Amino acid sequence: MAEVHLIGVPLDLGAGRRGPDMGPSALRLTGIARRLTDLGHKVTDLGNVPVPIPEAAELGDTSMRYADPITTVCEQLAQRTQQAVASGAVPLTLGGDHSAAIGSISGIAAARAAIGPIGCIWVDAHADMNTPESSPSGNVHGMPLAALLGRGPDLLTRIGGNAPSLRPTNTVLFGIRDLDEREKGIVRDSGVTAITMSHIDRDGIGPSVQRAIEVATAGALASGAAGLHISLDMDALDPSIAPGVGTPVPGGLTYREAHLLMEMVHDSGALIGMDLVETNPALDRANATAELGAQLALSALGHRIL
Repeated sequence: MAEVHLIGVPLDLGAGRRGPDMGPSALRLTGIARRLTDLGHKVTDLGNVPVPIPEAAELGDTSMRYADPITTVCEQLAQRTQQAVASGAVPLTLGGDHSAAIGSISGIAAARAAIGPIGCIWVDAHADMNTPESSPSGNVHGMPLAALLGRGPDLLTRIGGNAPSLRPTNTVLFGIRDLDEREKGIVRDSGVTAITMSHIDRDGIGPSVQRAIEVATAGALASGAAGLHISLDMDALDPSIAPGVGTPVPGGLTYREAHLLMEMVHDSGALIGMDLVETNPALDRANATAELGAQLALSALGHRIL
């Protein structure tokens, strides 16, 4: 069993709607620490990274709103995830909006840099590959994957000091289904592997997950990539089962599709970190979205039906 470090990031500076800052509390209310302990893991809750509220933060350049305070938060998060991985623990980041992944993944990549590049499966309805130049909103939660791949301003791409943190050949977009025309071109030209909901419908969830894992963990080294990180935006799931998100899109992953993804990630033996982001309790029903997020984290960390 693993040592798991829970790290809360009550961040909604990168989002277009208020509320994701309550995500870490909602996830903790599910009893996630106790349930992971019951699985046999050693769990340490490191509390929350300090995050200013929008009313007390500087908006800055409207093409990347609140980029300075988001960078400060992500630098602190990167330090925590780097320390967790260096100590042999699996960091589980509880968000907060998806811009937090710039910090969580940068820290993990820095911790594994001596071994090689890490792989990432980015599970999301959206590609999150805009830059300030292409973003229609200026919301940084639509930019984190671009930043991690080294695209965008140094302010965002150099968090953790190991730019770029991800390489396209080991990065997979999984479950995407809502991209504007400009972002479609960005994804096509990026070199990442995109497994859309259409691919999943056509090929089936099992083969699609297997392909994602193979791409994310492949590498020139005999051992492949230096571990696999999974970044789960709860809007990847269908709104019928995950209503508490700020940008719901119909036609997402079903309950069992999402669990199979996590079960197969666990079975790969490559998991080194995970994000649970974009839960918005203000839009949820009876904490259903946070509960599902907790269940999926448990599957990724070894919970099984039998």
